Amino acid sequence: MPSTPSWSDEIRTQYLSGAANTFVLHGNVQDRLLLPANGDGQPARIGNLTDFLVQHQLRKFDLVLSYELGSGVRVELGAELFRKLRGAEEPPREPAQAVGYLDYLLRFLVNLRKIRPGETPPAESGVDAVAEKGEAAKLAGRNFHVAFLIRGAELIFPMTPNTLNYQLGSMASVVRSWSRDTHFLEQNLALFLVAEKVADLHPILSNNPRAAEIEVEMPGAADLEPAFAFFAGAYPKALSHFAKTPKLPAERLAGATLGSIESLLKIREHAGEPLREKDLAELKKDLVEKDSQGLIEFLEPDRTLEDVYGQEAIKTWVRQDIELWRQDDLDAMPMGYLLCGPVGTGKTYLVECLAGEAGVPVVKMKNFRDKWVGSTEGNLEKIFNLLHALGRCIVFIDEADQALGSRDAGSGDSGVSGRVYSMMAKEMSDTRNRGRILWILASSRPDLIEVDLKRPGRVDVKIPLFPTLDPKESYHLIRALGKKHRLDLPKEIPPTLKSELLPELLTPGAAEAIAIKVYRGVKTSGANVVDALRDSLEDYQNPIPRDIMDFQIGLAVREASDLDFVPERFRIEHLRPGPAR
Repeated sequence: MPSTPSWSDEIRTQYLSGAANTFVLHGNVQDRLLLPANGDGQPARIGNLTDFLVQHQLRKFDLVLSYELGSGVRVELGAELFRKLRGAEEPPREPAQAVGYLDYLLRFLVNLRKIRPGETPPAESGVDAVAEKGEAAKLAGRNFHVAFLIRGAELIFPMTPNTLNYQLGSMASVVRSWSRDTHFLEQNLALFLVAEKVADLHPILSNNPRAAEIEVEMPGAADLEPAFAFFAGAYPKALSHFAKTPKLPAERLAGATLGSIESLLKIREHAGEPLREKDLAELKKDLVEKDSQGLIEFLEPDRTLEDVYGQEAIKTWVRQDIELWRQDDLDAMPMGYLLCGPVGTGKTYLVECLAGEAGVPVVKMKNFRDKWVGSTEGNLEKIFNLLHALGRCIVFIDEADQALGSRDAGSGDSGVSGRVYSMMAKEMSDTRNRGRILWILASSRPDLIEVDLKRPGRVDVKIPLFPTLDPKESYHLIRALGKKHRLDLPKEIPPTLKSELLPELLTPGAAEAIAIKVYRGVKTSGANVVDALRDSLEDYQNPIPRDIMDFQIGLAVREASDLDFVPERFRIEHLRPGPAR
């Protein structure tokens, strides 16, 4: 039998211990779940979060009601008890009236519990009116286990910058009182507020210290294995190659939602196309990118560190870290890298080569910032949830000086940058991620990244990338990149090519542009490759002004965590001692 998710166990612990009766469920709340078989004879099956809570978590409760903006109040469990309590009364559908209705019902149950059987209830209890019409008074003195599920809570109690929206504030205050007032705490009540993102909830509820925030995590390999064992019976054609080995697709597809995997299997089963091992990597990429709704993308590394020209000290260091990772020796494994250097020095290229060498997926965080209040923070929550489910991965953040926010962002963005900074700092320093998530930041302006984000424990290794030192290096860089375009340049600088034509401080990006220009010259004029290179260099102008290049080189030199990464020329030029004082 599959074990219950850790978030489910956390709810049980918090409720049974009396620590909390209100739970804000967020994260992967829209996904499908494997419902384990229970003691009531219900077999294992696939359902949604409400099914899981009602049939597993709350199956021994006397009354479970749910409320959603579109469907109103529904009885999920205990229909007969509800009839006795409320008769044929139709619950209201509008949010304010529905919250008032649930509050009245809860107060009614509190008063009912306090009345002894046979005792005449006081008029203010509300019990006497119902007692005349139904059987509610016969239930006096009982303390029923009651649960309310409020789905889509962010739509009913939305985060709003309008602090004068009194109706929203009053509704949220009523719900908050269920977790704080003594007479409600004495009632066996469990309240579930279900929202994809906590940041989208009204602050009265999202900042309630008496509520427990429970993240419904993305399914990992351990969660997917029993699901694939279950799917093998439901979709025998689609899983014919994995009927006896559910662990393999579970490990390879970790990070995708169970709902997207189920949809994939239904399509494959309908078409009679079995899932094959060679399909899994590409399917995982497609499924996770779709689930993330454009917040992340996978880089597809088809190269290794052998494809990096030069940079021997850097390649040696990185390969040692990769070997530690493979051996699960994580004590010396860095939490993150910072790649810095002038524009065009191949920071993204190095990440792709590193990923190919390590053999793990590389996830690039795309633009998660949004114009709506709370959406940026909610998008980050979703990204973190996905990353935790992926297993071992590299997370690449390009232009990190722009993406990571700052501690003191001022009021121009309503504090978004400060909150982004805080969330990123917390996630990057979480030691539980060591060996699971390797953060790689890239920037040509590392001085604009907050110092706290670059400290050891978040970024342990700072790797500077530099342009070429002299004309000879520039030629060999152009030659190496020209091979991709089938340009057969001589191994050494040809005598007909004057060295003074070859630029120094050439970046891989600029060298790639020169190689393409040479290729064009060969194809359009019929010139030989050496003459085409000479013609391309005669009027060449470095795309990065010299003063900017020198400035960015100096930043990279000063950021380097190990001077072995820095060529001697740049050490002399940019680490000169200051004047005596």
